[in-house]
Amino acid sequence: MRDVISTAEAPQAIGPYSQAIRAQGLIFTSGQIAIDPATAQVVAGDVGAQTERVLNNLKAVLEAAGLTLEHVVKTTVFMKSLVEFPKMNEVYAQFFPRNPPARCTIQAAELPRDVQIEIDAIATYPS
Repeated sequence: MRDVISTAEAPQAIGPYSQAIRAQGLIFTSGQIAIDPATAQVVAGDVGAQTERVLNNLKAVLEAAGLTLEHVVKTTVFMKSLVEFPKMNEVYAQFFPRNPPARCTIQAAELPRDVQIEIDAIATYPS
């Protein structure tokens, strides 16, 4: 059994997918990009600004599921250029200051809407 998680506080899906799915006590989020949910536009700025928007979008999706970023156990970060890794990592660390989740970071040839970063997450409900 699975449930669809959706919120207006994060960008709406731009294809046939859900913002997140709850299954077996886990939340699986779709990849979030740097779209401002209020304007449906990609935020201006460098990878740091885009990372902040992406993580705020993930936070909103998790909150719709009754969770916080502290419940995240794994993220996957897709970056247009790993040269920008230090800037992304600096912002990322602000959102996960203690006990950060496991993470995989991958350079991708191209991302939706020509953004610099996309992040998805897996979170778990407390036992």
